[in-house]
Amino acid sequence: MLLLPKMLVGSLRTRLSTSPVAATLRQLSVLGSAVTMRQSLRQVPILAQSRLYASDLPSHIVVNFPALSPTMTTGTLMEWQVAVGDEVAAGDALGQVETDKAAMAFESTEDGFVAKLLVEDGTSDIAIGQPVMVLVEDKDDIPAFENFTPEASATPEPKKEEPKAEPEPAKDSQPATPAPTPAPSPSTTEKSGDRIFASPLARRLAAQAEIALDQLNGSGPRGRITRADVEAYQQSAPAPAAGASTSTKAASPAGSDDLEYTDVPLSNMRKVIAKRLQESKQQVPHYYLTSDVNVDAVLALRQQFNAEANGEYKLSVNDFVIKASAAALQDVTECNSAWMDTFIREYDSVDISVAVSTDAGLITPIVFDADLKGLREISENVKELAGRAREGKLAPEEYQGGTFTISNLGMYGVSSFSAIINPPQACILAVWWYGTARHCGRFH
Repeated sequence: MLLLPKMLVGSLRTRLSTSPVAATLRQLSVLGSAVTMRQSLRQVPILAQSRLYASDLPSHIVVNFPALSPTMTTGTLMEWQVAVGDEVAAGDALGQVETDKAAMAFESTEDGFVAKLLVEDGTSDIAIGQPVMVLVEDKDDIPAFENFTPEASATPEPKKEEPKAEPEPAKDSQPATPAPTPAPSPSTTEKSGDRIFASPLARRLAAQAEIALDQLNGSGPRGRITRADVEAYQQSAPAPAAGASTSTKAASPAGSDDLEYTDVPLSNMRKVIAKRLQESKQQVPHYYLTSDVNVDAVLALRQQFNAEANGEYKLSVNDFVIKASAAALQDVTECNSAWMDTFIREYDSVDISVAVSTDAGLITPIVFDADLKGLREISENVKELAGRAREGKLAPEEYQGGTFTISNLGMYGVSSFSAIINPPQACILAVWWYGTARHCGRFH
């Protein structure tokens, strides 16, 4: 096992124990303000489904959109990994879902054949529990679901009771004559209460074109609005009145009306990151400390270890920072803690979250028990986690939790930055490059 030089560990331990961080956290516990309550990491159902029977349809299972993280309320169906007619078994991957945390697969819990896919690839903002697929036991039953809609399999409503005869009105009172109710046109979109039946793609296209669904006539089964209905409406819609603005540009400063731009859609992960970091910055008191550490000796030791590795591994500066932080957190347990509203929880284990940038957004995979691991094991652990994070293959338990976070921008030549606390953790360490040596500091 490769050991961290005592000089660096001792330096960080001394600075932590003598800095006002520990005292500040104690003061915060008295004042009753700091990190927000830890979100519940309760177990959630991976896949919700229900077996349904109807008089005109064979026995089938409606698969609902799954909740793949405790905080997930909506998600995006990035792509299906099955098609109509495919046979699936329990444990098979059905599709790739983008949650508020990461992109991950969801699995079937039943055996059967895919009879109908109710949403298309790329459909966003799907609510938890919304029907997305139909499975049948017998492959011969698949054609019966060609025009299936979730409403079609619902249990028929019980017959309404005959209304009781109303008492005769008084002679001197005039009975109100109800206005005649026109019969619905066959081409009018069918509604259930206030709900309009429309395919997910049609809803998305209508929203992008700012078209109200109640203006459209559905040509699909049971008046369901389809993509063709939206496109037909757009082609037949009257031109806007003279003087009406047809520009789709965002508000621009005076004199910049001709500027061109591109609107980049937000992934679910980016939306959640923006929301939670805003809440952290607004609700969590951030206390900034900066400490310069000359690690020339560590850089020399890293070079020596890598030369002796014979290509079996390659240590990074960040591996040393993780190990040094883990050792220091064992001594300064106030920094290895979380605010739990009515008490402070100090953790016995040191599980360090390492910020990793991905195409979908920022994610923090966890190096568990970093205090018990050597440099080589930490290095291999970080590389493996970062690789799977960028591929969207992390399991929820690999990025939810952690007791301390490290954000390192030193490799990009950043000379200074302030990180935002990852609630409910108490501290985050920002690492940057300055001059000819690395300086790590800014505890928040």
